[in-house]
Amino acid sequence: MPLPSPDLWRAILLRSGEHLLLVGAAIALALLISLPLGLWIQRRPRWAAPVLSLANGIQTIPSLAIFGLLLTVPLLGGIGRTPAIVALTLYALLPILRGILTGLDQVPNGLREAGRALGLSGRQVLWRVELPLALPTLMAGLRVATVINVGVATVAAAIGA
Repeated sequence: MPLPSPDLWRAILLRSGEHLLLVGAAIALALLISLPLGLWIQRRPRWAAPVLSLANGIQTIPSLAIFGLLLTVPLLGGIGRTPAIVALTLYALLPILRGILTGLDQVPNGLREAGRALGLSGRQVLWRVELPLALPTLMAGLRVATVINVGVATVAAAIGA
């Protein structure tokens, strides 16, 4: 069996790099959306159900359908990277958001109170107590979102991404 040509290897590496860039851009964008949204929801629990329901609804749409739907959206539509990144970002929102909310919910109230008792402000309690303790669960959500996006990004080739 002959070895693949150098041109084939270059093409494989190029497409793999494009795949990773799509996934990386979508995950970064989803994290930029989910982190502030998750922190906001944590302070306003009555918004958790509607926001998570919306994210769940987006997650249930088949990937090819969401790519097809984004082809018709005026500013995001068409063929190429932009609709692919938007679709991948939408798919990554739910796992990251759930990871943030679950991680923050698991922080014991006693540790929050201890931080306040030590004179920490609300923001300092968040950055020095809550987020470090929630980080393992947040990273698990980020990992799940990345795995989902690696799989769904292969479908992005159907729209020229």
